[in-house]
Amino acid sequence: MDTTNTHNFTVASVNLLASTPPTHVSGPLSAIFRSGSGFPELQFFLEPDGQHSLNFHLHTTQLFRLGESQSLCVSEASETIKEVGQLQWDYILIAANAGTKGTCLFIVSFTGSTLPNGTVSSSKSKFDDKIESSSAKMYFHYYGQLLHQQNMMQDYVRTGSYYAAVMENQADFAGRVVVDVGAGSGILSLFAAQAGAKHVYAVEASEMAGYAQKLIAGNPSLAQRITVIKGKVEEVELPEKADILISEPMGTLLVNERMLESYVIARDRFLVPNGKMFPTVGRIHMAPFSDEHLYVEVANKALFWQQQNYYGVDLTSLHGTAFQGYFSQPVVDAFDPRLLVAPAVSHVINFTTIKEEDLYEIDTPLKFTASVGTRIHGLACWFDVLFNGSTVQRWLTTAPGAPTTHWYQLWCVLSQPIYVMPGQEITGRLHMIAHSAQSYTINLTMSAKMWGPGAEQGGILQTASGRFDLKEPYYRMSQPQAYSVSQDQQSNQLLQSQDLQLPSLDEDGSDFIEQPPNDSTVQIR
Repeated sequence: MDTTNTHNFTVASVNLLASTPPTHVSGPLSAIFRSGSGFPELQFFLEPDGQHSLNFHLHTTQLFRLGESQSLCVSEASETIKEVGQLQWDYILIAANAGTKGTCLFIVSFTGSTLPNGTVSSSKSKFDDKIESSSAKMYFHYYGQLLHQQNMMQDYVRTGSYYAAVMENQADFAGRVVVDVGAGSGILSLFAAQAGAKHVYAVEASEMAGYAQKLIAGNPSLAQRITVIKGKVEEVELPEKADILISEPMGTLLVNERMLESYVIARDRFLVPNGKMFPTVGRIHMAPFSDEHLYVEVANKALFWQQQNYYGVDLTSLHGTAFQGYFSQPVVDAFDPRLLVAPAVSHVINFTTIKEEDLYEIDTPLKFTASVGTRIHGLACWFDVLFNGSTVQRWLTTAPGAPTTHWYQLWCVLSQPIYVMPGQEITGRLHMIAHSAQSYTINLTMSAKMWGPGAEQGGILQTASGRFDLKEPYYRMSQPQAYSVSQDQQSNQLLQSQDLQLPSLDEDGSDFIEQPPNDSTVQIR
């Protein structure tokens, strides 16, 4: 459907299919297609003077053409429709009484015109299809508040790394069209404008778009080159393609909140071929850890349910369920890298090439060699991202031992630790499955293989597994414990192992991407 122009036509009649008894409203009635609200909508005028109208936003409505002059309109009823219906149209009131969140079916007959939108129109976005509305509402409410934007902006590793990546690569931005995906406060849009962008489109779906507009207007030397667009990247239309996408789509463990999918959708919708993305690549790093303090802390949370006389009530029947429940929460905290007992492995996500559907399920095989004899309590995870600029390649890391970010690190604690000896092989699998609450279910399995003479003929000695909901972590935020000297001597070696050599994304064809030193320092220039 052409949403840039207004289409006028006459409605001959409207029939409600789901009412009892059937109701028929005859015209002629006036109606238009328009997009003045930011979304395409179908508007019926209930009175000749146009004072009262009934609007169907096409991101929650489907229009099916049944013939040359007849179409089916399927819409979710709303409080707005109910209020309008009380003014004149009884059939709307009937539908509202049936449940304001129910589905209403209308047959719309047109005279002298066919529907401008062709055979089928459904502008319900991919986001709405895969994310439950309650989660989306909470998500956009959270990011629509200045205090949460301030928390992210005050993460100086995060904000400083973005600023440096943009300013060190002004050649990529100067004179170019930029789209800021999920612009939030608009700070990245302002950075891009400072770097000389020709124009920046700041796309933000939450109420923060209004604050971003105000912040940008307060910087008049940059504001004339920035346009704030309120809406989801899955739904909005832009007047031109982008040379560069910039975004901060990373959540806990990189993928939480599933904004990476929106970043990829924005790439497919808005970015010119061979355009640049800031960030360009993300890596999830994983290593086994040993932390007796943390394990005991999590296990002891369930001690409450071991009481046999809690105001005369025996709670012990729920202890096992509570115990497993606490171990289903991944732990978010800043941890000492000396807890790691093997070099890390990594899962690489190239934002320039990955398909959106590939982010629905992330399956990573695990294989480690223990550097010490100890009890392994689970898997430590963190991430980093690369800004692959033409001039400077800059990494932003959340590694343990690096300056702490608001992402911290994430630790999956197993309810049953496994025992290993130095040189013993640890295998397993980290399997993450996206769910409609904008997060992931994490399935972790870790096994200790036979070791010593004849180990190559042996099998698994011990296996432990756990399921974790990334949506519901335990935010520990405690002070690190004191650790032994032997662990301290290994920490640098274990962290360096995450520095993978990746094929370069540079246009000049250099062999490898430059790695961050030890992946544990971020230089802010």
